[in-house]
Amino acid sequence: MRKSRFTESQIVSILKEADAGMKIEELCSKHGMSSATYYKWKSKYGGLDASELKRMRELEEENAKLKRLFADVSLENHAMKELFAKKGW
Repeated sequence: MRKSRFTESQIVSILKEADAGMKIEELCSKHGMSSATYYKWKSKYGGLDASELKRMRELEEENAKLKRLFADVSLENHAMKELFAKKGW
């Protein structure tokens, strides 16, 4: 996935500028982005503060870690079932 040239905190500040009343076209030209990018960001980050954004990032990292752990345990479980089936237990 392509890395954005804006950090998440910059994205939130750009969205706050639009909420303050700045026109979307002016905002996009000021920051050198398309209006489609603005609306994509608004759907993802709209209404978030910096602290909420940080918490969301932490939860996403924790979720990825738990998914990896689940995959490992599931693989071990599957291997044990095959072993027991071969032994006739």
